[in-house]
Amino acid sequence: MYEAKTKEIVLRRVREALAKSAPFLPPTPDFTSPLHAPVSEDMSVAFAQNFISNSGVFMYCEDEEDFFDQLYVYKKEQQIRNLFVWEPNIQRILQYAGIEFSGDEADFIAHADAGLTTCEALITRTGSILVSSANAAGRRLSIYPDNHLVIAKASQMVPDIKDGLKRIRDKYKGSFPSMVSLVSGPSRTADIEKTLVMGAHGPRQLVLFLIDDLPH
Repeated sequence: MYEAKTKEIVLRRVREALAKSAPFLPPTPDFTSPLHAPVSEDMSVAFAQNFISNSGVFMYCEDEEDFFDQLYVYKKEQQIRNLFVWEPNIQRILQYAGIEFSGDEADFIAHADAGLTTCEALITRTGSILVSSANAAGRRLSIYPDNHLVIAKASQMVPDIKDGLKRIRDKYKGSFPSMVSLVSGPSRTADIEKTLVMGAHGPRQLVLFLIDDLPH
C-alpha cells in the first residue's frame, strides 16, 4: 500500500512538471568565437614572459650582427664544441660571421652538443616554438642534441596556435609537413616519484635567439 502511494506521488509530480511551460533556454553558444581573449599587450613582451616561464633561455638580438655576437659568447660560455647546423641559409650567415659549426651528419650521434634550427612561428599565448620537418634540419636536430638553439625573427610571432598553423598551411599549400611540433621549453618529466627531471626525452636546454626585425 505504501509503495503504491509513493508511486502515485511520483507520477503526479511528473505530470505536473510536464504540464508547466518549458524553462528558458540559453542561446546557442557561438563556436566560431575565440576561446581566449585577444593578446592585449606587446606580443614580444608577452611571448618572452611565457617562454621564460617555460624554462626557456631567451636571447634578444637587436639585429643579425648582435645575433652573431651572442651566439659566439653562448657557445664559449656553455663550452659547446660541436654545433650542428643543417639548414643552408643558416650555414651561409654563420660562415660569414666566422662561427664554427658542423654542416653534415658526420659524428652527429656521438658529438651532438647542440643543434641550431629555424622555426615556423612563435606562439605568443603559450610562449612556444612551432617547428616542422619541412626545413633541412629535419626532425632529429631539434630533438637529439642536449641543446636546441633556435633562431627566429620577431615578425614570426603570432597570437595563438591556430594562427601558427594557418601560417604553415599558407606557406606549404598542399604539401603540409609530415611533422609539426609545438616546443614549450626543454623536455621534462615527473613520472618517477613526482621529481621533475629536465631533458629526460629530449634537449635539456631550449635557447631562442630572437632577432628584432620589426619597424620602430
